Amino acid sequence: MTDRIPPDHDDLRDAARQACSIAELFDVLWEQDRNEGPPPYIPVSQVRVMSIVGREDGIRMRALTRLLGAARPSVCRLVDRLQALGFVERRPCPDSGREVLLTLTGAGRRHLEQLRGRREDLLLQALGAMTDRQRTAMTDGLASLQHALTDQPALRLAPDDAPPLVVTPAGFEQSA
Repeated sequence: MTDRIPPDHDDLRDAARQACSIAELFDVLWEQDRNEGPPPYIPVSQVRVMSIVGREDGIRMRALTRLLGAARPSVCRLVDRLQALGFVERRPCPDSGREVLLTLTGAGRRHLEQLRGRREDLLLQALGAMTDRQRTAMTDGLASLQHALTDQPALRLAPDDAPPLVVTPAGFEQSA
């Protein structure tokens, strides 16, 4: 059994601040890579949509909107841009004429794979500067953080009836 740390504990706050700092560094690193990588240049909001659509092939537009926590018109514009690039495809929903299903095209999958490959290369450079012990501790800590994050209701497609999402090195997956 693991001990839970009270929310006001300094160590907990320090860990949260460190995780936020790392997330901000990732944002900067990904944005720099986006500008240095081959075109087309996809903003992080569109990459997020591609990642979700890639892992949830045939996701309903309504579920994507809920998962992103964004307004429907904003999500429609993001999908419009990705469709214009040939990365996302809209299909009619077979059980509802009012809904649209989204899939990633082959070109979209290739672009996402290239992006992830460049990101992995950037991380490999940083991880190479760490000791084996530091990498092991980081891996264990990130696995625990991932587990804690996937318990968050915001990362579920449907509030109570869908299994939680699990973050993997390749993106997100539904748990069984």
